[in-house]
Amino acid sequence: MSRKKITGKLAAVAVSGPFGAVKEQSSGLYAQELAKRGFLTIAFDPSFTGESGGVNGVRNVASPDINTEDFSAAVDFLSNEKDVDPDRIGILGICGWGGMALNAAAMDTRIKATVVSTMYDMSRVMANGYFDYDKDAETIKKERMANRRALNAQRTEDYRTGTYKRAGGVVDPLPADAPQFVKDYYAYYKTKRGYHPRSLNSNEGWNLTTALSFMNMSLLTYADEIESAVLVIHGEKAHSRYFGEDAFKKLKGDNKELMIIPSANHTDLYDNMEKIPFDKITSFFQKYLK
Repeated sequence: MSRKKITGKLAAVAVSGPFGAVKEQSSGLYAQELAKRGFLTIAFDPSFTGESGGVNGVRNVASPDINTEDFSAAVDFLSNEKDVDPDRIGILGICGWGGMALNAAAMDTRIKATVVSTMYDMSRVMANGYFDYDKDAETIKKERMANRRALNAQRTEDYRTGTYKRAGGVVDPLPADAPQFVKDYYAYYKTKRGYHPRSLNSNEGWNLTTALSFMNMSLLTYADEIESAVLVIHGEKAHSRYFGEDAFKKLKGDNKELMIIPSANHTDLYDNMEKIPFDKITSFFQKYLK
């Protein structure tokens, strides 16, 4: 948790993401920068990852329900911090935690403002694969069923062996013909730029069967009912831009904004201080956490 010298109760922001990252990576950078700008901030590891605990030793698993709840748990904590004004709490989700943040904003009325940066809708990508707009509905259904069969067979095998097969983090070594966005992920997670020993993406990845729960539960079902303020930020060149733009289309009200960062790719908004629009994020939170 980060804070400036306390001069009264502060607006607070809880930060998490990217999907498969830890607080020492992108979310910690965002939290530290926002703390410098006058907010009390907390960057947290989602349940079952990094330094966060779990039930009965469960590790390396994500859940659309539990990870949405993680944001509300952060709000629980901040609401009871003596230096925080409980009526001035926002959240910020990066990459896959952008979708979780919007889901939390739809559920938790204590959240007064939400920023999502370079967001993924993890339920959509796990159910449909990448770039689903290029596929017909019947193809997507067939692919989804094939994935269900494979992952449920893996559940049986995991139970038999008493272990959990891992999905693998960012591919390493990097194939020469890898898509550019995979090369961008490699440049962040597998080099000194962003590598961390607790990061799932930097190492062996999530438990393979994590995908099943996301395939069956849409995160953005009630996004159109979010009454609080939302700022969606995405890179012009990001492969994931369609997630942010489509999520923004679901939002209602005149307190919703979409900001596209010229020439930025997906991972530029992880740590590129010249491209992350901290001035805009700051002014947005100042406006709606007042």
